Amino acid sequence: MSFNINRINPNQTQVFFHDGRFETLTNEELDEFLLHMGLSEVNNEQNLLE
Repeated sequence: MSFNINRINPNQTQVFFHDGRFETLTNEELDEFLLHMGLSEVNNEQNLLE
């Protein structure tokens, strides 16, 4: 699954999936999401592929 992330404020990040879906996550939710995807940390506005 590929996705882009974009920090929109200090505690929220939008995750845009390449199938058109998106989610707005808090820092805690983003940490959980990244752990689930097998990633530990990313820089803002990265294009990620699994």
